[in-house]
Amino acid sequence: MAKQHLIVKEVAIRTLKTNGNDFICITDIAKQKNSLEPKDVVKNWFRLKNTLEYLGLWEQLNNPNFKGVEFDPLLKEAGSNAFTMSPTRWIELTNAIGIVTKSGAGGGTFAKRKTN
Repeated sequence: MAKQHLIVKEVAIRTLKTNGNDFICITDIAKQKNSLEPKDVVKNWFRLKNTLEYLGLWEQLNNPNFKGVEFDPLLKEAGSNAFTMSPTRWIELTNAIGIVTKSGAGGGTFAKRKTN
């Protein structure tokens, strides 16, 4: 896993290359909104119906192992006050490949930059 970074508005945004795929750290992007708790910003993004619609469509187009049956009920709930979603839960429930999470120091949530 090679790690590099981009500079956006004078802020370093980490990138990750794993198994020939390029990912960008959305946790670093979220730090621009909330530098103390960027993971909460990411979790809030994952609660939005528009976010799940986009992620679901991306996975349907790029992931032959995407669990669409698991996705449909999530999309119906998305956006409601009681709905919660995390990147890890999204990956586990749908077998998503466009998002990866890394724990510990230097960890975060990474989104795929491009398709192969």
